[in-house]
Amino acid sequence: MITPVRFLADESCDFAVLRELRSSGHDVVSVSETVPGAPDLDVLRAAVEEQRILLTEDKDFGDWVFSHGEQVAGVALLRFPSTARPILGKNMLSLVEEHGSELSGSFTVLQPGRARLVARQDDVKPVRRPLIRHFPSRFFPKTALTSCW
Repeated sequence: MITPVRFLADESCDFAVLRELRSSGHDVVSVSETVPGAPDLDVLRAAVEEQRILLTEDKDFGDWVFSHGEQVAGVALLRFPSTARPILGKNMLSLVEEHGSELSGSFTVLQPGRARLVARQDDVKPVRRPLIRHFPSRFFPKTALTSCW
């Protein structure tokens, strides 16, 4: 049994991801359904306050986290080109099923066929020492999860 994960989906997040996660029992709140038009910083801070992993396709959240040092409960940045959109929801669900506990407190970038995870620690800037681990997935041949501490 997979433990449900709590998410806050930014307005930029594809609804296919929300539907896939919700249908699998995960707790997903959508900004577009609750507070449309909310500024990015307010969304990021709401995710921290509610202890939800932020789902987004907006790269600006990386600036808030890494350039401005904003705290995170976790961020999942989805980077899928239009040609790969049909597999986006299933790929996100696969990532959550295989690595859900690792998403909390981390900045994760999900792309077709791979995921990169940057673990954040309080008062410490991330130092890039990649540790690449490959995990089998039922939706693509291998998922590369790169952890940086």
